[in-house]
Amino acid sequence: MTEQSLPPEARWLGYAGLLPQALALLLSLSSNEWGFVALAGGFAYGALIFSFLGGVWWGQALAAERVGAGTFVAAVLPSLIALALFLPWTLGYAWPGPSLLWLGLFIGISPLIDRRLDLSGSAFMRLRIHLSVGLGVLTILLGIVALQRV
Repeated sequence: MTEQSLPPEARWLGYAGLLPQALALLLSLSSNEWGFVALAGGFAYGALIFSFLGGVWWGQALAAERVGAGTFVAAVLPSLIALALFLPWTLGYAWPGPSLLWLGLFIGISPLIDRRLDLSGSAFMRLRIHLSVGLGVLTILLGIVALQRV
């Protein structure tokens, strides 16, 4: 299967998945209470997608019969990282700015894990790179907005 053989729906729905984060970024620029709600929602969305990527790695590893412990550890890390980045808010520390910056970075570089796990040969990899970099950049921009609001 080639990149061109991906169903058009996969590409359109994939790119549409960037819209919630773009909307959160736009709303975060508001000076009213919706600004913080948008930051929190943007963090939640980024964390959910990042955790989803771990599930993708888990499924790809099982399908490729790559059952080494390291592969499964890497697949669980996104959920644990997202949880760790949420903890400062629950403890009353500076949030969500620093957490959004880190989350955006982790999302943006996540395709490197595909390559490291030798999972990069699939048809959707080019789309994955676009979506991860796009979501990573939008999340980092949200983090910058959050730091400006402090």
